[in-house]
Amino acid sequence: MARFFMIRFNYKPAGTSPLSLISPSAASGPPALTLIQYNGEKIFEAEFETIEALLERYDPSMVNWIDIDGLGDVGCLKKLAAHFKIHPLALEDVLNTTQRPKLERYDDHFFIVGEMVYYNNEDVLCFEQVSLFLGAAFVISIQEERGHDVFERIRQRLRSGAGQSRFMGADYLAYALLDATVDQMFPVLENVGDSIEAVEEGLLAKPSPKSLTSLYEAKRLLLLLRRTIWPHREIFNSLIRDESGLIHRETQIFLRDCYDHVTQIIDIIESYRDLTAGLMDLYISSLSYRTNEIMRVLTIVSVIFIPLTFLAGVYGMNFNADLPLNMPELNWHFGYLFFWVLCGTLAVAMLVFFKKKNWL
Repeated sequence: MARFFMIRFNYKPAGTSPLSLISPSAASGPPALTLIQYNGEKIFEAEFETIEALLERYDPSMVNWIDIDGLGDVGCLKKLAAHFKIHPLALEDVLNTTQRPKLERYDDHFFIVGEMVYYNNEDVLCFEQVSLFLGAAFVISIQEERGHDVFERIRQRLRSGAGQSRFMGADYLAYALLDATVDQMFPVLENVGDSIEAVEEGLLAKPSPKSLTSLYEAKRLLLLLRRTIWPHREIFNSLIRDESGLIHRETQIFLRDCYDHVTQIIDIIESYRDLTAGLMDLYISSLSYRTNEIMRVLTIVSVIFIPLTFLAGVYGMNFNADLPLNMPELNWHFGYLFFWVLCGTLAVAMLVFFKKKNWL
């Protein structure tokens, strides 16, 4: 299971102007600029070196998907904001990559902050903020890093013309992007469930600190997934009830299905959280039971050796065998053998007694 920070921090120094735009420290290099334009008859897709060249290609008569991978160029984002009249505070939230998922309404567009959860090429779990601007003819998606997202199937559907994506508006494209971020949670939760199941089997077989560590990692990951997915219910609920006209009635039906997926994910997370809490109790109970078993065995061994130790102590004393009140066994020919037979008989008799009492 991947290791991660429970809470990510990205903040500006105290007293900084609220409209100051600062690129995140993790961002590096120029962003990748991609434009996909389409309608029911045709599609255009290209990568651009500059935002000016991309904006020259913008066509309000078609659906325009502008995808920006990387936050290393604040100037590029400013030019984009100036063209689409994006509020500077919304642009600041784009650069603040630790935003809580949310939906904000502006005069002619929506600003949506979501969260992508995916496994990278090294099979490490990653959390990445994705910001969406939805207008009447455009969707702008802004991602933290280049080369990793969960939108490739959407691109393939648009290229092939499969389904109804090419015949729907920008609101349907925004739904598809949000739906992809939600559906990607299911394989992540499946992996978490497999990890919890493996921990459970280990705890039942032999509790160990390694199992406890894996259990804590699963619990921390579930808490982070819960913080990620819960706000999405508010986003979809607001989009379903929107009356601004940007979200068409046909798309709201799909958004209701996505809302159901979010609810299902939340139920799974809550179930896994309850299961991890139960496994914590199981770990403690297993350790207590194992300790009790060890103590029981040691107690039985100690009880068996108490009379044997007594006999060994008695016959180990230095008595004068010639005196009449001393032990006559010291002069027996088979005295040594008699001592061991007596000790073995006592030990066997006590074991039989313990067995009948179900103490063994």
